[in-house]
Amino acid sequence: TIFGDGDREVAVWLYPNDPDLPGLQRAAVPNGLAALLNEHRVVDHQLSGEDVALQMISYRPRRRAVLKAVIKTSSGPKTFFVKVLRESTYAPTLQRHELLRKARFPAAVVAAATADFILVLHEVPGRPLTQAVFDEAMPCSAESLIMLLDSLPSAVVGLPRRPPWTGAVATYAEMIAAALPALDPQLQWLVAQVAGGLAMLPPGLEPTHGDFHEGQLFVANGLITGVLDIDTIGPGRRADDLACMIAHLSTMQRMTAEQAASLTRLINLWLQVFDTRVDPAELRLRAAGVIVSLATGPYRGQEPDWESETVRMIESAVSLVQSSVRV
Repeated sequence: TIFGDGDREVAVWLYPNDPDLPGLQRAAVPNGLAALLNEHRVVDHQLSGEDVALQMISYRPRRRAVLKAVIKTSSGPKTFFVKVLRESTYAPTLQRHELLRKARFPAAVVAAATADFILVLHEVPGRPLTQAVFDEAMPCSAESLIMLLDSLPSAVVGLPRRPPWTGAVATYAEMIAAALPALDPQLQWLVAQVAGGLAMLPPGLEPTHGDFHEGQLFVANGLITGVLDIDTIGPGRRADDLACMIAHLSTMQRMTAEQAASLTRLINLWLQVFDTRVDPAELRLRAAGVIVSLATGPYRGQEPDWESETVRMIESAVSLVQSSVRV
């Protein structure tokens, strides 16, 4: 239903009847998902809604949804992730999964693909790198992160190009300044440094993940065991992926002082290795640009300390830019 006042229009629907995600109607309810899993024989016995525990991981109305489904089986619980997509993104996403699995890249295995644009994915093995970065032992090496990206098949460069996060640094800076005007001078300086410093670089033709950070990786025994959200793979610059990792690690929130110190050591260690693969100045400029994009998060999420968290993120971006002239 469309409501309007002459200048503005708002589309309204009752969840889960999303007009652009037809699969959400059955993926978001236990009985519907149980029927889907039975139809595609995802497990070796018939399921009922009582066998399915659902958790919404993310929902972007009219764009996509991801749900976690824990299924009761005779051999114990099994976990699947259910991606509900728009028709326009469904086939390209399935193509990317098939391309990567054929190349033995550790993307999730597709358990079911449906006519209403749903992908059911097996859980990848290991622990989230988000947790493992705080382990006493090294969760994985910087070299293994680079080798993982290098193992992306060459056919990835033939996929549509996704603009790098740094390409919209001015837009994100404007959003932050609207919420925190006191940061405007720093933000304008950051935009000038990042956009100016990267302006003459070509877009790149290396296979890239496109959104490479600790939340996308799983590890075990020091090895990378799984990679999530491969929808963004395509041609780009290796520095974009490595910078995305540094930016996300640099902006992790709600840590203890001990965790923060441990993470800083890890970032510095990985930076030394990343510097041998890509231009160190470019790496830091791109990481700073990604941080600016992430700094919109605390306000959008209306976190209790969003002002101080935003300031901390921008200070981290400034520090990275300043360090780029010293490397």
